Amino acid sequence: MMETKTYTTIDRAAFGWPAGPWDDEPDKMQWPDATTSLPCLAVRNRRNGNWCGYVGVPPEHPMYGKGYRDDGVDFEVHGGITFADKCHPGQDESQGICHTPGHGEPDHVWWLGFDCAHAWDFSPQDVKNEAERGRPFTIMADQQYRVLAYVQQQCAELAAQVARVAVGAA
Repeated sequence: MMETKTYTTIDRAAFGWPAGPWDDEPDKMQWPDATTSLPCLAVRNRRNGNWCGYVGVPPEHPMYGKGYRDDGVDFEVHGGITFADKCHPGQDESQGICHTPGHGEPDHVWWLGFDCAHAWDFSPQDVKNEAERGRPFTIMADQQYRVLAYVQQQCAELAAQVARVAVGAA
């Protein structure tokens, strides 16, 4: 089974991000979904600091190779599906949209993903930008920073939906 791994690679001070809940989080995490065993990733956007979440499907899965705008790729997840692609080879393992599979698991999975950079979300970069404008960052009533635990929960929900598609296709 795939091993859970975390990576911390972003120098928050170099980006000028102020202190926040992101300080105690890694920048990437891989883990197997507890229910479906599908590979999951949480990858911090290196420009804004928001999280993106991904669930990988193996080559035999009916969603393998489908684009995020294709018919049938409409899963209930934060902001909807905004990414569908294979691993990005050549990227640093600690930063890319790819995983280290467990023994006997496929390494060529198709990632379906979502991001936490919508109107009701905020990121470390948003807070920094407001400070540079000389204004305190004001969080709107429905706006929040999506923490890693939230992304993991959304990945679990996406994995369950993706697994149901495979069962329905069988």
